[in-house]
Amino acid sequence: MTSHVARAALWMTGAIASFSSMAVAGREVSLELDTFELMLYRSLIGIVVVIGISSLAGRLGEVSTRQMGLHLVRNISHFTGQNLWFLAIATIPLAQVFALEFTSPLWVAVLAPLILGERLTRARALAAFLGFVGTLIVARPDPAALDPGALAALGAAIGFAGSAMFTKRLTATQSIVSILFWLTVMQAAMALLCAGIDGQIALPSAGNLLPLLVIGLAGLGAHFCLTNALMVAPAIIVMPLDFLRLPVIALVGMALYGEPIELAVFVGAAVILAANFVNLRSELRPR
Repeated sequence: MTSHVARAALWMTGAIASFSSMAVAGREVSLELDTFELMLYRSLIGIVVVIGISSLAGRLGEVSTRQMGLHLVRNISHFTGQNLWFLAIATIPLAQVFALEFTSPLWVAVLAPLILGERLTRARALAAFLGFVGTLIVARPDPAALDPGALAALGAAIGFAGSAMFTKRLTATQSIVSILFWLTVMQAAMALLCAGIDGQIALPSAGNLLPLLVIGLAGLGAHFCLTNALMVAPAIIVMPLDFLRLPVIALVGMALYGEPIELAVFVGAAVILAANFVNLRSELRPR
């Protein structure tokens, strides 16, 4: 078991580094590109990476045109969530974005009965309530003036939750190569449509080429590392390791942008983590 934990920790180190790098690079690029343009260039990089690696591995033939409707719904959900995530990291402290992003599994628990037909158990309801309390602690909403950045981060978590549920359905019949291929291709088309609707698509400056490359590679790398961590260790072990993203990004935000380290963000995130544990333990309990 110790070796599994060590291997999971190694993969999660890569995931944490990837998520943090993508957040910093995304904030830098947001000064020049809007979120749709950012997603366009990120998706184009992703297409090149997915096709290149799949071709070298001899797995490009796994790309399937089955269940295109489900691919489309899944990618609309992810595209919406990712755009809102990039909007959030440009407008509120990075630690706050990551803390609110941890609510994504709780949204899965709430939405799964509606989308996947799963049962809403008392444990899921309790987890959702605790997650809501943690969200209030992190966001500290002012009824007179709701923070658009915090709302964007919550919207991103909901988008990622929807993406996760539809991905779960796709994995029953589709390979990871097919899912990633249609992820990059469909989101490139969506980004091109949204970015070009005003008739103008900004080209990145030479100084932003490297951050865009980091975003493209880190996005794929983060999910690759996270998936491998879940393959070698149970989610109940991986989740606390993923929580380490919060202090790491808090230190990064303080060092690069002078963002204060706020106790309320960590307290709220801890409540959200506890809510995730309640939900996860109920799912692992034999029925």
